Amino acid sequence: MAKGLQGFSWTMLLLFCAIQELGAWATDTGVEGPGLGQPGDPALLAGGRVKRGWVWNQFFVVEEYTGTEPLYVGKIHSDSDEGDGSIKYTISGEGAGTIFLIDEITGDIHATERLDREQKTFYTLRAQARDRQTDQLLEPESEFIIKVQDINDSEPRFLEGPYIGSVAELSPIGTSVMQVMASDADDPTYGSSARVVYSVLEGEQHFTVDSKTGVIRTAVADLDRETQDRYEVVIRATDMAGQLGGLSGSTTVTIVVTDVNDNPPRFPQKMYQFSIVETAPVGTAIGRVKAEDSDVGENTDMTYQMKDEEGVEMFKVTTDGNTQEAVITVQKPLDYESKKVHTVVVEALNKFVDPRFVDLGTFRDQTIVRVSVLDVDEPPEFRPPSNLMEVQEDAHIGSVVGVVTALDPDTANHPVRYAIDRSTDAERIFDIDANTGAIMTGKVLDRETAGWHNITVLAMEADNHSQVSRASLRIRILDVNDNPPELATPYEAAVCEDAKPGQLIQTISVVDRDEPQSGHHFYFALAPEATNNHHFSLLDIKDNTAAVHTQRMGFNRQEQDMYLLPILVVDSGPPALSSTGTLTIRICGCDSSGAIQSCNSTAYIVSATLSPGALIALLVCVLILVVLVLLILTLKRHHKSHLTSEDDEDMRDNVIKYNDEGGGEQDTEAYDMSALRSLYDFSEIKGGDGGGGLGEGGLSGNPASELRALPQWVQSPDLDFTVFRDYICKKVEQADKDLSVPPYDSFQTYAFEGSDSPVPSLSSINTWSSGSEQDFSYLGGWGPRFRQLAALYTGRRGEEDSEES
Repeated sequence: MAKGLQGFSWTMLLLFCAIQELGAWATDTGVEGPGLGQPGDPALLAGGRVKRGWVWNQFFVVEEYTGTEPLYVGKIHSDSDEGDGSIKYTISGEGAGTIFLIDEITGDIHATERLDREQKTFYTLRAQARDRQTDQLLEPESEFIIKVQDINDSEPRFLEGPYIGSVAELSPIGTSVMQVMASDADDPTYGSSARVVYSVLEGEQHFTVDSKTGVIRTAVADLDRETQDRYEVVIRATDMAGQLGGLSGSTTVTIVVTDVNDNPPRFPQKMYQFSIVETAPVGTAIGRVKAEDSDVGENTDMTYQMKDEEGVEMFKVTTDGNTQEAVITVQKPLDYESKKVHTVVVEALNKFVDPRFVDLGTFRDQTIVRVSVLDVDEPPEFRPPSNLMEVQEDAHIGSVVGVVTALDPDTANHPVRYAIDRSTDAERIFDIDANTGAIMTGKVLDRETAGWHNITVLAMEADNHSQVSRASLRIRILDVNDNPPELATPYEAAVCEDAKPGQLIQTISVVDRDEPQSGHHFYFALAPEATNNHHFSLLDIKDNTAAVHTQRMGFNRQEQDMYLLPILVVDSGPPALSSTGTLTIRICGCDSSGAIQSCNSTAYIVSATLSPGALIALLVCVLILVVLVLLILTLKRHHKSHLTSEDDEDMRDNVIKYNDEGGGEQDTEAYDMSALRSLYDFSEIKGGDGGGGLGEGGLSGNPASELRALPQWVQSPDLDFTVFRDYICKKVEQADKDLSVPPYDSFQTYAFEGSDSPVPSLSSINTWSSGSEQDFSYLGGWGPRFRQLAALYTGRRGEEDSEES
């Protein structure tokens, strides 16, 4: 049956093509092929007759041909063809020889392959007519086109999927959600193969689609996100304008229902209960409550507030932005004894309200919060809280300044004891009665020393001293008139010798340490002992000052160069107190303009410049400087004597420094040690001359060699070297016993000066003069280092003098 229907379809299609081709043939009869009849064409005959050309119609081939035989496409024909087979037809171009074949004799063209218009819509070829015998062109080559005729073989497709759209909940019917679009690959210019219409396969209860535009719209007005927040809608696209036999395609569209603020907040409970101790400080969090909202996002943002006066006064509610909870905190101190339970109303309302849904109801909710206050043992409380007391400065010790009162706020009402924090009253100026709280003076008061006292009073339970309250108390000392007025400064004035009567000398003011409430008012007058004064007068100016004027014509400083004017000053009391001050007036010489030239004021200047305290300080400084100088001199003298004693002890060091000109102890090459051992053996020398010393007879043998090896000095026959020999032997013995020095150290130091020294010997031993010709007394002036050497020589000189005498 299916094959019969398919054959019928192809028959009808071929009949339609034949009818179209016959129509084209009828309209094109007598029309020459392309390129024919052009001027100068070689096909034109010499006699002027036009040669006839190609004859064919538009070629069409149906796509997707499934027959077993090649599909006839059309026929090309030359009007010169007489049907005797002398003309050979050929084609070239796209698909020639593969897709399209031509009968060389008849010119019939067939399609041998299945074509697809969606891949290629037409083919361009060229036709040729040749003489079969000579293979010459009988007609000029001509181009023709074979179009692939469309059939409905492509279904509509949704190329932009998957589709996801959104629509707000409670949107009215017909609200546009989104648009879908399908594409059909068939030829839109041929038939209805590419005409697409849309319809809803699934989800038609809630959404519709425009059949031509593909716009999806809402079909109901009660979409509720809280009930269903997502819909899957299947949209179908059908070609052939939806007619029977058309092809179709479908896609799934996901539609998300977005939230609107259509749900008010709701508390899950109608009452919440919390408890807190009465001593909780202000700002302490009591608890949290939260209202639920079915909406999402910013539609769930809400604020909380207190709805009753008691709640607003005692508590504060804030919104936690992260959790959308109401945080209830203490705003005013709680008191269990005053009120044990507080009941407040908390209201929650949406922050953002959509006016479109106001008719749905009020977007707020309320709940009751019950706060129970827990009792704790509290310290006493001071009542009333006044912190100012006053007392006269002349109050006697033990006088009551005031009374402080504290009560235990607990229901037990324990007795209270009082004390003063002594860190605020270290001098114990005030005392307090531990039972009554009466504050009394403990010392004499003086407003001029301290006009205010700030103390801290402690109140504690009698049986529990850890429950302590503190109150700051300010005590003001009230003034009484207990200080007489005094002159502001020790006034001194100067007046010219040629002063005239009534001349102003000095304006006087006074000071008073007291501070009467009505202010100061002082009275001035000359002291009784100065009432008979005829030199100066005093005028009370009535503004707490007074003026001193001259009362006579001229003064003589030779007779009296200074006047002392006693002035009496009285305050306004009560009681009125007075004092007497002295104004010193000096008589001075002045020039013609009244400028003071000189006064007998040497003592005055000194006293004004240096006070007794300054003079004492100056004397102390001078005394300290003298003591320091004496101490430095004593230390220097002591140090000098110490150095002298040290120099006296080191005899060998003295000899080394002043009697040795050799190379030093480390210079061993400068000495002939054998010569020292042989030539300076005092025992052999002394034995050679019979113990008589080194006389002339002792120099026998080889005098020249002895003169070269020994220092150049001649021994006097009357000198005795016993003292030197004993001293050197003693030093040699000490050097031998000392393992830290080289051998012969002392011997080479004192017995040999070197043979090549350019400087002659400084020793007094090496001399050509006799002992009688040398005076060694000058050695005593060489200092302590040469003291022993001077003693040796001066002692020897004394012996010689005694022998000569």
